[in-house]
Amino acid sequence: MKRFLQAFLAVLLAWPAALHAEPSPGVSRYAQTMLDWVAASDAEAIDYPQADRLALYAIAAAPALVDAADARLEHAGMALLRGWYGRCCGPAAPSYWHIDNGWREADLRDGLRQALAEDRLEAFLRAHHPGHPDYRALALAYRTETDLGRRHQLALNLARWRWMPRPLGSRSILVNIAARELTMRDGGRIADRRRVIVGKPTTRTPVFAAEVGGVVLNPWWDIPASIAREGIAALVRNDPAAARARGYIRVGSRYRQMPGDGNALGRMKLVMPNRFSVYLHDTSNRSLFEQDERLLSHGCVRVAGALEFAAMILATDGWNGASVPAIIEDGATRTIDLAQPFPIYVAYFTVAPGADGALVYHPDVYGRD
Repeated sequence: MKRFLQAFLAVLLAWPAALHAEPSPGVSRYAQTMLDWVAASDAEAIDYPQADRLALYAIAAAPALVDAADARLEHAGMALLRGWYGRCCGPAAPSYWHIDNGWREADLRDGLRQALAEDRLEAFLRAHHPGHPDYRALALAYRTETDLGRRHQLALNLARWRWMPRPLGSRSILVNIAARELTMRDGGRIADRRRVIVGKPTTRTPVFAAEVGGVVLNPWWDIPASIAREGIAALVRNDPAAARARGYIRVGSRYRQMPGDGNALGRMKLVMPNRFSVYLHDTSNRSLFEQDERLLSHGCVRVAGALEFAAMILATDGWNGASVPAIIEDGATRTIDLAQPFPIYVAYFTVAPGADGALVYHPDVYGRD
């Protein structure tokens, strides 16, 4: 027992120098690869289990006793993956977070085993690491930040990125509720950035993911019952003529608003089916985008320059976005399906890179920090 403890201490004392050295010949390079990622995780606010870290030290120090099927390598690799997917080693996704990040333990375990067997562990781990540019920017700031409050805020937002899918998609929209802003990425670069209006603290915009499958121009508004009860239903009952002048009608048991300049959805909404009935759309009151706070909606997301935004989405899909004004002028409702649907994520980050790349610390408008 004494001899074992002496050997184990020797491994621990020798390890800091070995961590940055060339990997030893043989299978220990797998442990070296994992340890490099573990070392990086310290700067990502991931509390990697110390027992797994020590086990990796022992594996790396004794390559002759290890082969690619060693259960300890698999165990250590799965610990890394759990940390990166928010399944351990940091805050867990709360009940309000309705974005599936793709964690499938059995599939990831099979992928890890195959990567070890085929000598491509580094590529496998890199593919599953949350490497989004915003995540990297937050990790860099966390590494150097000394203010405890800001470090805590950075850690929370790093965790939120670990609750996101990877990759987000070659083309995607990310709505940051806390920033009241959206960014659209295409081919890895930011193709568009614009202001949005989001839900009031009493009618919060949910955190969720959907697929953008098309654009509706001159949309009807199917008024949610909760909003109709606030006054629209009474107006339609008591003064149908005045209600119709504002576009409100009743169809069966539903209340709707006809297309037009006064429509609450404005002249555009995205086709993005979701269980919350929350959409990105235009608005009839565009001056509200000049405000900084912009916590004004019942939950939906209103987009600044919505028609320009719609034309850009259609153009990147191969459609003639220049014809949007003519369709708007015609007044008829038209749905244009996208040949290549893409994902949209409505999320919540209180720290995020701004237009110049510098991190911006946003107010925690929904009290989620």
